[in-house]
Amino acid sequence: MDISQIKANEVKPVEGIHIAESKNAKVKVMTFVNLRCPYCRKWHTESREVLNRFIEDGKIELIIKPFDKEKESLLPGNVAHRYLNYDTPFETLEVIDKIYATQDEWGHLPLNDVGAYMEKELNLKEQDNQHATEAIIKEANVANVVFVPTVIVGDHIFDEHITPEELEVLLNEEFAK
Repeated sequence: MDISQIKANEVKPVEGIHIAESKNAKVKVMTFVNLRCPYCRKWHTESREVLNRFIEDGKIELIIKPFDKEKESLLPGNVAHRYLNYDTPFETLEVIDKIYATQDEWGHLPLNDVGAYMEKELNLKEQDNQHATEAIIKEANVANVVFVPTVIVGDHIFDEHITPEELEVLLNEEFAK
């Protein structure tokens, strides 16, 4: 992933699903993801324990930015994004866990069937996320974010290739600043 073109200062902790014990958390972890992306699933799964600990301690705010992509293999993720409720962040984080856990089941379905899967198999209801979706796409374009996952913590930009240990060190360093 070429991160040299990304303008981290253009990514703001505004739009997205805000997961935090305190909105005043010192460190913001902003992550652009697509729920169909296997690399996003890897990032989510491997970072979940570390992020949860820092969230519970009130040290970070995780801001998940579901990023609709035009790449054909990611289009089912765009449909899945419509089932995320931005108003119930902790519940939505659990929904994201379920969506990633079942990615192999729904990820290759025809687009018309992805929504039906979300509703029938995961008991989700479609949400009105159009404004958030458009704002996240616009923000990504302004910041030159192209790939998912793209994770921004302070001046640090990375993808799924960070280990939980490296993530913990980074978060501690950012919190200590």
